[in-house]
Amino acid sequence: MVASRLALAVALLSVLAACTAPGDQATVNQAAEGQAAGTQAAKQSASQSAPTSAGASAPASAATASASAGATAALQRTMTDVLGQVVAANPKPATADIAAALTAAGVPARSLEVSAGRTPTGLEVDSMEAAAVQANECVIGQIRDGKVTVAVLPALSNGKCFVGAPA
Repeated sequence: MVASRLALAVALLSVLAACTAPGDQATVNQAAEGQAAGTQAAKQSASQSAPTSAGASAPASAATASASAGATAALQRTMTDVLGQVVAANPKPATADIAAALTAAGVPARSLEVSAGRTPTGLEVDSMEAAAVQANECVIGQIRDGKVTVAVLPALSNGKCFVGAPA
C-alpha cells in the first residue's frame, strides 16, 4: 500500500513537472534572460571601473596637488615672515629692499614681482605689493600702513601675478 502511494506520488510529480503552461515557460525564460542581462551589466560595470592608465594616475595627481598645496603654504609663510621683518625695520620699504629680502629667503627671483615704491610722478605709494608664482597660484603680500597682509590668488592667464608685468 505504501509502495503504491509512493509510486503514484512520483508519477504525479513527474506529470506536473513536465506540464508547464506556455505563460509559465515565458516567465521562466524572461527571468533567465534578466539574470543574463544583469550578469552582463555587472561585467561591463566592473570593466569600466577597473583602473586604467588615467585612473592609475589619479593618486599620483592627488599627490602632486598635495605637494603643490604644501609648497604654496610654505611660500605664504615665508612671504608673511619676511615682509613682517622688512616692515619692522622700515614701515615704508623700497622695492629693492623687499626684493632682496624675499630672494635671500629663498623665493626665486624669476617668479618674484614687486610693485613700484613711487608713482611715475615721484609720489610715495599708499601700499607696496610683492608676489611670487607657485604652480598656478600667486602668493601676494601687501604692505600698507606698516601692516602686512598675505593672500593666495589664481595666477593671471600670462602666468604672472601683476597686470602689466613684463613677460
